Amino acid sequence: METFESLVRAEFTPKNTYLNTASSALLPARAVAALDAVVRLRAEGRPLDPLFDDVEVCRAAYARLAGVPVERVAAGATVALFSSLVAASLPPGAEVLTADDDFTSVLNPFHARGDLKVRSVPLEGLADAVRPGTALVAVSAAQSADGRIADLPALREAARSHGARTYVDFSQAAGWLPVEAGAYDYTVAITFKWLLGAHGAAFLTVPEDFGDLVPVQAGWTAGEDPWGSCYGPVAELARSARRFDSTPALFSYAALRASLTLLEEIGVDAVRAHDLALADRFRAGLAPLGHEPVPAPGSPIVSVPGLGRLQPELSRAGIEVSNRAGNLRASFHLYNTAADVDRLLDALAG
Repeated sequence: METFESLVRAEFTPKNTYLNTASSALLPARAVAALDAVVRLRAEGRPLDPLFDDVEVCRAAYARLAGVPVERVAAGATVALFSSLVAASLPPGAEVLTADDDFTSVLNPFHARGDLKVRSVPLEGLADAVRPGTALVAVSAAQSADGRIADLPALREAARSHGARTYVDFSQAAGWLPVEAGAYDYTVAITFKWLLGAHGAAFLTVPEDFGDLVPVQAGWTAGEDPWGSCYGPVAELARSARRFDSTPALFSYAALRASLTLLEEIGVDAVRAHDLALADRFRAGLAPLGHEPVPAPGSPIVSVPGLGRLQPELSRAGIEVSNRAGNLRASFHLYNTAADVDRLLDALAG
C-alpha cells in the first residue's frame, strides 16, 4: 500500500532545497510525463481532441476539491482574467471592499474600471468594514506576501448581513486548505502553486444563477455546442459556468490532470497536516535566532521581516525562497521535509 511518503518521493526529485511554492510549485513526475506526451502529440501532427477531454477531467476534479457541482466551475487561464469578469459585471459607482496590499490580480481589475468605488482596509478589519452599500468584498483566502489567512466565516456573515457579494481568491490556499466554494458568490484559484500544475490554468466558481456575471470574454468554447460556435456570434451560451470559459491552454490542462490526480490520491487533509508541521518547525526555529515572523498561524507561508536581502545568497547556496518587500518568505509543501527546514535555519544562523 502506498503511503504519503512513498507517493511523494516517487513524484518529486528536486535538485535543491525548494521552499518557494507560494511563487510556483514543483511539477510531479506524472505531470512532466503528461507534458512530454502532449508536446510530442503536437509535434507529430496527431489529433488534439483528447486534450479537450483533459480540461473537463480537470474541471470535475477541481469541483470535487472545491465542494461544488461541476456545472458551477469555469475554466480559464489567470486570476486577473476572472477578476476582470467580476469587475465588468458591477454597475457604475458600486463599492468594492478589498484588503490592503492584497495580490494585484485580485485588486487591479476593479481599479481599472475607473467608475467603481474601491475601498481598502487592513485584512484583520475586513469583516468589520462591510457596510450598507458595499456591493462586493474581494480578498485572498491566504495572503501571498506573508501567508496571513482571512477570517472567511466572519467575512461571509458580514457580507450576507449587508447584502454584499463575496469574491475569494484561493490561489494560495487550494491544495492545502479545504475549499468551501459554495459558501461564497465567486471563488477563483490559479493552479501552478499548491495544486502542482503548470502555468496557464485557473478556475472560477459561480452561483447556480451565475450571480449577475456577464460573459464579456466569451469565445467559441463558451458555447453550449463549442464546435458549432466557431464562426459568427455564439448562438447559445453554455447552460453551465462553462459560459465563462476562455480558450484553454491545452498543454497546461494535460499536466494539471496528472497533478490533481496525485492530490486526490494523497488527500488535502494529509497535505495540510504535513505543510503546517513544517511551517511550525520553521517558526519555532526562528525564535532562538532572534527572528519573529509575521503572525500567520495555520499557514504554510512564513514571512520573516528584514531578511529578504538574503534571498540571492540563499539561492546561490541551493535554497530557494522569495524576497517580498524586504521580508524573507518561505513556503512549505508536500515535497518538503524537516531536513529542508533545518537547512534553511542553519543558513540563517550563519
